[in-house]
Formats: sequence, structure tokens, C-alpha cells
Amino acid sequence: MARCISRRAFLGRAVGGLAAAQIIPLFQNRAQARPADAIVPVEVNARAMGSFDLRDPSHVRFGSFQFRSGLALTSPFRKFGGLSSLHLDAAGENFVMASDKGDWFTGRLVYSGDALSGLADVRSAPMRDRDGQPLAAKGWFDTESLTFDGSIAYVGIERVNKIVRFDFDKGGILARAEEVAAPPEIAKLPYNRGLESLVYIGKGHRLAGTILAISERSLDADGNIAAFLIGGPSPGIFHIKRSNDFDVSDATLLPSGDVLLLERKFSLTKGVGIQVRCIPVSTFAPGSLVDGPVLFAADLGAEIDNFEGIAAHVARSGETVITLISDDNFSVIQRTLLVQFTLLDR
Repeated sequence: MARCISRRAFLGRAVGGLAAAQIIPLFQNRAQARPADAIVPVEVNARAMGSFDLRDPSHVRFGSFQFRSGLALTSPFRKFGGLSSLHLDAAGENFVMASDKGDWFTGRLVYSGDALSGLADVRSAPMRDRDGQPLAAKGWFDTESLTFDGSIAYVGIERVNKIVRFDFDKGGILARAEEVAAPPEIAKLPYNRGLESLVYIGKGHRLAGTILAISERSLDADGNIAAFLIGGPSPGIFHIKRSNDFDVSDATLLPSGDVLLLERKFSLTKGVGIQVRCIPVSTFAPGSLVDGPVLFAADLGAEIDNFEGIAAHVARSGETVITLISDDNFSVIQRTLLVQFTLLDR
């Protein structure tokens, strides 16, 4: 069951947690040296989340999302944390995650019925550059985004606003990075508000073969968020209408071909929260301004933290399941939360 904590303690933890990456340097640098060719097993402990709504445990419907289950994750492995992106296989079991320190984490989600119960077979290794050395050693860290095209993993690096690719058929998480050609405007994105999300649009969808790249908070003169269509049939720049001062933290492609946009907000005057919008891919085009409805929103009354990763898969029941992961920024006042929802009919 969820722990009972005081409102003051919760507010302190949650506000601090969502703000730490941007306004308070409280995270601990827990880097751990290891050979660049080392894959290490990682112990991960999981505590079940009794409910998502802290005020009313019986409340499970949040807009178009219905709470399924959630876990708070901890590990004695010092490099476990900072998880800012998530990829799941079609069954929603095998995962690949990237930390913002430039490390891979792979493994398997364990279920008890439909509920998450733990992680198994977790392994980690540093991302490697073309010479086989850790990416972070050359200053290419803050690896915020991850998407796959088959065995090819694309990773966005916000610190330097670059995109690299790894061929998992050539060594899995020991594969070496190759830089991907990107529009020159991506390199000019503002510091710490740059490349935040990548989505590969696969076969069978409009704009197949395109990498969708979205900035965290690179705004045009009208306050809209910069985004890019890389490759594919219609490359170019477009913008996403900013919603209620939220910043982009990740995105994923639904089976329908539409995009779910995960966003977060921290404001001393307007509060703390997360939301998910659905934006039709049919509206993406060079020069366009796109928007979509908010399907899910939560504030400090729920079990939220710094959610930075989102993935979607179809369960055996036929339900579309949305998975969120939070980035604890290696901070003692933040948590790594893994939460799943059912996407209900819209």
C-alpha cells in the first residue's frame, strides 16, 4: 500500500522533485567508473503504489487515462536513476531506458495479472561513442530522448543538441554511436531547453520514415514550441502550440499513428503538474502550428514526480496501455516512479 505521509512532507518532496533539475542544484553526482565494454547486472527493488490519487484512493479515472498500477523503484547501483526516456516492446515487457548521464538500462517488466510487480534481468552499460569510449566522457550527456526503428536506436542529447544512432544488431547496448544529420536549427536550440523528445514514425503511418524531434521549450515569437520533421517525405520545421505554460518532456506514437505528448509544469504562481496531449500526425507539416486535446492531467494531489518518459503498447486484452517513468535527477528528494494507465476511448 502507499505510505502515509504528511501534506507538508509530500509538498516539499514533490515541489522539490519537479523543480530540482531546473532551479535547485540538489542532485548528487553518483557517477561510478567502469570499463566502457562492461555490461553489469543491476538489482532494482520495487514498492507497489497503492493508488495514484493521494486524496481518494478509489479514484482511478483521470480524463482518458485509468490507473492500472505503479511502482516506486530503488537500487543499490549508484548509476540507477536519471531515467529520462523509455522504450517498450510490443508486448509491454522488455524495456530499454536511457539515463541523462549517458547510460543504458535494459530488462523486463514483471506483472502480477495486469499489475506491475517488479523489474527483472536489469542490465546497464555506458553509451559508447564511435571510438568505443563513453559518450559522457566527451561531454555528450543529458541524453534525454530515445526512439527505435527496428534494431536502430536514436538518442537525442540535449546538452549538445545532437542526435546519434546505435545499431542494436551490432552489440546491443555495447553498440557504438553514429551521429545523425539533422537540421542546423537543432544545433541552435537554447541551452537546457533544447532537444527533449524523439519519435520515429514507422511503416504504415503517415510520414513513415520520419523522425519527429521536439524541443523542451524553444519558443517562437508567439510562444509556440519548436519541432522538426527529420527525413521522411516532408522534412521541415513546425511548431506545437504551448499549453498552459507546460514544457515538453517526451512523446510516443500510438497504434493509431497519433502522438501522445508528455508535458510538465513547475511554477510558483501556477502550480506543479503533468499532462498528456494527443496530437494527430495528420496535422504535422512544415510550417504548421499543431495542437491537440489534453487526455490526462495530474497535480500534487497525485503520485507525480518528474515524469520524463512515456511509452505505449497494446495489452493482450486489446487495451492500449500507457507507461510513464520519472527522472529522479539523482536527488534524495525525488523518486523513480513507473506508472501504467489504460487509455480509454476518447
